[in-house]
Formats: sequence, C-alpha cells, structure tokens
Amino acid sequence: MNTFIQTEKKRFWILVIIVSISGFSQGMLLPLISAIFERDGVSSTLNGLNATGLYIGTLLVSPFMEAPLRRFGYKPIIIGGGLLVFMSLLLFPLWKSVVFWYILRLLIGIGDHALHFSTQTWITSFSPQHRLGRNIAIYGMSFGLGFAAGPLFVKLVDVFEGLPFIVSGILCLLAWSLVFSLKNEFPDIVKGKTAEGNVFKRFKATIAVAWLAFLGPFGYGFLESTLNAMYPVYALRSGVNLTAISIILSSFSVGGIVSQLPLGILSDKVGRRRVILIALSGGSIAFFVASMVETSVVAVVSMFFIAGLFVGSIFSLGISYMSDLTPKEYLPTGNLLCGMFFSMGSLTGPLFGGLFLEFEASFSFLLMIALFLAVLFVLSLVGKTKRHEETA
Repeated sequence: MNTFIQTEKKRFWILVIIVSISGFSQGMLLPLISAIFERDGVSSTLNGLNATGLYIGTLLVSPFMEAPLRRFGYKPIIIGGGLLVFMSLLLFPLWKSVVFWYILRLLIGIGDHALHFSTQTWITSFSPQHRLGRNIAIYGMSFGLGFAAGPLFVKLVDVFEGLPFIVSGILCLLAWSLVFSLKNEFPDIVKGKTAEGNVFKRFKATIAVAWLAFLGPFGYGFLESTLNAMYPVYALRSGVNLTAISIILSSFSVGGIVSQLPLGILSDKVGRRRVILIALSGGSIAFFVASMVETSVVAVVSMFFIAGLFVGSIFSLGISYMSDLTPKEYLPTGNLLCGMFFSMGSLTGPLFGGLFLEFEASFSFLLMIALFLAVLFVLSLVGKTKRHEETA
C-alpha cells in the first residue's frame, strides 16, 4: 500500500513539474515575441495575429488527440508533445521571420496541447473526488508559477536575442526527461458507443452537460493571451518601460498562485460554481479599478495582483467543475474541450486586442478586460446545463 501511495505521489509531482516548465515557456514566449516585433515595427494587428499560432495549433490537433491517448496511453503523448515543444523553442534563434516564427508557435501549440491534455486527464482520472479541487489547484498553481517566472526572463533579449528561447528550450528538455521514469497508463474506457463513437458526437454530448465549466478555460485563455501578448504593446505605447511591464504581468500570475490552492480547497467544500462567480466578479472589479489608476505603475501592479487573486484560478476551477458535471466515460473528451475552449479564448484575445490597439479606442485597454469578465459573470450566473448541478 505504501509503495502504491509513493508511486501516486511521484507521478503527480512529475506531472506538476512538467506543467510548470510548460507554463514558463508560454509565459516568456508571448510578451517576448510581442516586444521583439514591436521594436522591429511590426503592426499591432500582425503582432496579435502571430500570437494566435500557439492556439491555432491546439485547435487543429484537438479532434485527433483523444484516439491516440486511448490507444497509446498518457506517457507516449506527453513524450511526443514535449519533444515538439523544446525542439521548436531551440529553432527560434536560427531565423527571425514573422512567418517562420508563426509556424514554430503553431508547432508549440500542438506540442503543448498534447502535453496538457495528457497530464490534465491523467490527474483528473486518478484524483479522488474529495481532493479533486486541491489536486487541480496544485496543477494550475504549478503552471502559474512557471507562467509568472516567464516574463521576468524577457530581459535576456538585451543580452542576446536568442538567449531566452535557448534557456526555455533547455528547461523544457530537463523537465521532459522526467516522464521516462513513469509507468504508462490508459484512460478509463466504458464499453459502448459513448466511449467509442464519433468524436464530434462526444463533443456535443459533453458540451451539453458541462458548457458552463468551459467558460473558465475560455476566460483564462482570453486573459492570458491578451495580457501577455497585447498589453505589453499598449503599455509600451503609453510610456511604460519593459521592466515595469514584466513586473505588472508577473504580479497577475503571482496573485493567481497565491489564491490557487485556497480557492481549489474552498470549491471542494462550497461548490465550484459559487467560487467561480466570486472570482469573475472580483476580477472584473479589479481590472475596472486598474483602468482608473493606470498612470501609476505601483497602483496597476497592485490591481493586477488583486485581479490575479480572483481570476488566476478560473482555468483550474473550470477543469474541476467539468469533472463534476461530466460522466466518467466523457472525461478525456471534457479535458480535451477544456483545452479547446482555452485556445478559443486565447485566439480571441490577441485578435480583439490587436484590433483595439489598431483603432485606438477612446477607453482603456484594461476597461475592455473588465467588461469581458463581467459578461462571463452574467453567463455563469444565469446559465443552465442538462445536468442538475446544485451539488457541483
């Protein structure tokens, strides 16, 4: 029994480490490439479009991801995804081109999605219900820790433009090597059409019972990509220096890290939906206040931290909520859809943010973020699914 528990713990923490390094590479890549393109005079619209490569890759591969996972198991998918990520990172310094970097970001999106889908499904499959919120919170917190550290390494570009990519690639390689020590496992399969039928039918059935849960990943994807890809452009044009921007972005991630585990544990006790509503309302208010005080870097840092305390956990809360609402046989499909909705939010963010900056709207970029969160709050408050969810 003790050996089994030790094996479970080892597997869990290795998956957590892998996700943290993935978060680091994503957290660094978005503001790094945006800042490089802005310095090179690339338009904000093209800058935003280039950032979508990461998420286009996720959406392209998603319909084809579940079958290989069921056939080959978790470990081979993680190995393949990690290999694609660190190889792509090491190719960035070879040739600076908008098109080439877009292709590399697309490949990283495919690799990252394979990695996240496998680790996320693995964790939700072996976590007991009373510890699901806690485990997913730790998973999300590890990603957040890496993501918070990522922007701090953007300054390495001043030493050598390719250095941040090389550092990130090496760290991904080291984390990826840990997965070879794990024993491969396979998702639970319930015999029948639900487990083996058409993938789009499973998508439809899972969305019907859990669409409210997918608002969290969608919202977090929008926030992550918009803040890290387009906010640096907005802030640079407003006269904020790159060091201050890195601190502002990191403060949001740190806020999410601080609250991730407490909110996860709280959701185990009082319900995911209640906690999600509190998170969305608090985040909207924090960004609204930030839009009123954005001439002060200290005030913006403080409000980004508070916003992170609230909405920095909506991705992991959404995963836990999805696991509550979704039957066991649909769990891989639900995790896959979490990644897809995250990517759709991440695609919407840079496109919308790029257009916002291109046409220079008369109101604050941060006010736009606050309004977006307010819309998600209303949808979460009034939305219904096919499954009774009072205890969810």
